[in-house]
Amino acid sequence: MQADLPRFAGSEEHALDGKGRLIVPARFRDRLGERFVLTIGQPDPCLALYPTQTWVEFCRRMEAPPRREDREKYRKFLRHVFAHTEEVQCDSQGRVVIPARLRAYAGIERNVVSVGVLTRIEIWAAERYGVESVSGSEVADFMADLGLY
Repeated sequence: MQADLPRFAGSEEHALDGKGRLIVPARFRDRLGERFVLTIGQPDPCLALYPTQTWVEFCRRMEAPPRREDREKYRKFLRHVFAHTEEVQCDSQGRVVIPARLRAYAGIERNVVSVGVLTRIEIWAAERYGVESVSGSEVADFMADLGLY
């Protein structure tokens, strides 16, 4: 990914309203831009918000031709991702509608956690996010593996 793409960090807990709308935190909205992409957060059971410029870069990388023996898997993968992808924008109150099929994919009923993760924002069902979190020792081990300390 390019170094000049927007970066996201931090987390916020909130709830969807009765119409399946999520308030996108103001600190994330500015970097997302007016229109952005809502999709599945593969391989994790969450959703992801991407700024348009980041999504364009993501698509560019997906367009690389697969090896001959992987073409069928590649087509299935693309079909799966793009069937679960929407171009969206916030309403005047900073909310975005999360379609029912995407809420079902991520197990989102009401309470969510929005997490800034480098070039995207992950939207987790609050119950799943706690289960998917890593321990302090795992973080330390991974940082050491990356040479970050």
